[in-house]
This record gives sequence, C-alpha cells and structure tokens, in this order.
Amino acid sequence: MPANLDQLLNLLDLEEIEVGLFRGHQPVTKMQRAFGGQVLGQALVAGSRTVGDDRHLHSLHAYFLLPGRTDIPMIYDTEITRDGRSFSTRRVVARQGGRVIFTASMSFHVHEEGLDHADPGRLEVPPPEDCPPLSEAMGRSAERDEEWKREFGVLEVRYIGSNRESAAPSNAPHPAGQRFWVRVPGMPDGPHLHEAALAYLSDLTLLSAATVPHSLTIGQRSLAAASLDHTMWFHRPFNAGEWLLYDQISPSASRGVGLSFGMLFQEGRLVASVAQEGLLRLTNKQPPSRDD
Repeated sequence: MPANLDQLLNLLDLEEIEVGLFRGHQPVTKMQRAFGGQVLGQALVAGSRTVGDDRHLHSLHAYFLLPGRTDIPMIYDTEITRDGRSFSTRRVVARQGGRVIFTASMSFHVHEEGLDHADPGRLEVPPPEDCPPLSEAMGRSAERDEEWKREFGVLEVRYIGSNRESAAPSNAPHPAGQRFWVRVPGMPDGPHLHEAALAYLSDLTLLSAATVPHSLTIGQRSLAAASLDHTMWFHRPFNAGEWLLYDQISPSASRGVGLSFGMLFQEGRLVASVAQEGLLRLTNKQPPSRDD
C-alpha cells in the first residue's frame, strides 16, 4: 500500500486503455485483500476523468461485491449515464479476472451559489499535535507499527478518543463513537485529486466505530469484517493535505452487520459526510468471502 505520497499519486494515476476504460495498478502490499479505500479512490478517478474540471463530485454510492485481489490490476469501466447543464452522472464498474467486484454511481455538479448552513462539530477536541498517532494509541508493537507505516504510511492519523475510554453510559446519545485527525501531507493541486484522496482515507477507520461498545477491534481473529457499501457526500471545498477532523458514530449493529456514519470537518466547517455498512461477523474461522 502507499507508504509515501508518490506511491499514492501513482496508485490514483489510472492508465486509460480506451475511452471510458481504465486500468488501476496494484501497490506493493502484504495484505490479502485490496484495501476498500483504494478501490473507492481509483473508481472516483475513473469517473472524474470523463467530466470537465468545472464539475466536482458531490455524491458517491458504492457497493463492494467481492474481495479485490492484490496480485492483478483492476479494470474500471465508466458509463456516461447523463450530462446535463448542471449535473453529470456516471456509473463505474470494477472488474478483476472477468468478475465484477465493485460498482459505484457518482454525481458531479457545477458550482452554484445557494443556501448555506451546516452542523458544527459536536465536541471540542484537542489539536492534532496533542493527540497520539493511531498506531501508538492502539498499543501496537514495533513490528505492527512498521507494518502500518509500510501499508498506510502516506496517511497521518491522530487518535482523539472514543466512547470506550470515556465509559459512555448506555443512555448516551451516541454510545458508539470515535474521533480522529486525518490528512495526506503534501498533496498537490488537482481538480479531482483531493476528492479521490479523501475517499481513500475515509474507509480506513469508519467501520471500526461499530466495534466501540463491544470490546472488539477489527483485525482480531474472532471478528470477520469487510466493507459492504460506502456512500459519500462532498459539501464544500477542502484540502486533503491539511488536517480534517473525522467524527464517527455507529447508530446500529445487528445481524452480523454494522452501520457507521462519519462527518469530516476542516477549520470548523463540515466538508463531507460518509456512511458505511460492513460485515461484522463473530467467528473463530478465517474471514469468509461475500459469497458465503
């Protein structure tokens, strides 16, 4: 996975095979499955390559159908569904080995002036420099810390805290919640590059919010976890290279599925919202495929 910015930019620089058809190359990784954020980011790039620079992504609705392999490229097929005066709609299908592993619908919008209001951040939080890196906060060993740097070193993630530490009472409004500072330092300018980078990092911690009340963490052998669907709404301009507050809650987990919501703030303004459902299956076996 991207250990540095050059590797991330290379990951998001798709090869155009023909009009609307793109090849996404794989990073060097020891992960058994492709990271969901990688597929989200590459699919977003494939869709945005077919619209003008004056149109920016405002919504993304994606489904993870099969685990992505890490040993062969992904092919992204972009359907130009509609181009209107203000909106453009795209459908992107990702394939590997002839099988559809991912689908996404995207809507792009020209800039318009209009009504403007937003929820504020729910709580005052300490600044990033006062928060520990995620790997340190999770008590990772030196070996696991090096693994983190190798797979996700391009991201800077600072752990603010969760309801697990604050022992939230059962009648709290959001008993399953956690907060992070996130950024991709050094991001260059690009009309859709920051949207792709935000999609990439949005997948990293969101599903784990659903484990907060249960004394479990994703990665344990007793918990099989996998993203099922992922939705994003982009509200305002932002810079993925600067600190964003990622405020996450999980309103429900049941029947082997967890639901998480996230809000991303920059300089106190809500810039994007995220929703994700994922498999959270208690098991003593290896994580199953989505065909189970």
